[in-house]
Amino acid sequence: MAKLNDDAQWIVMMGFIVSILILFLAIIVAESALVGKTTSESVLEFPKTDIQDIRSMVFQLRWESLTSDPPNDEYKDDIVTLYLNRKNAIVDYTGDPVNKRISIHYYNGITSYNESYEELF
Repeated sequence: MAKLNDDAQWIVMMGFIVSILILFLAIIVAESALVGKTTSESVLEFPKTDIQDIRSMVFQLRWESLTSDPPNDEYKDDIVTLYLNRKNAIVDYTGDPVNKRISIHYYNGITSYNESYEELF
């Protein structure tokens, strides 16, 4: 009997292996694009500018209205109302004149941010 030529079987098997590897790499690339998209969306959802705005307002008011005796809450009420109406965010800040500490709280339903600032001198 004549010997069978099985060279074509190797070619077909290598074709299957290469196609499976290409499929696997395509899945990895698709997943990495999805991860990058969700990461960038979470960065965009973080209200960095809103937090910087409230922080700058609080530091402008610093000890004059926060630590006066009795505390002057007219600015605080306005800031809290504006943030609630325009940004749909809950903002609260307090000042402690004895320890020279300011605490800021920001919450907009997605992001909760707390900051404490203490002057040391």
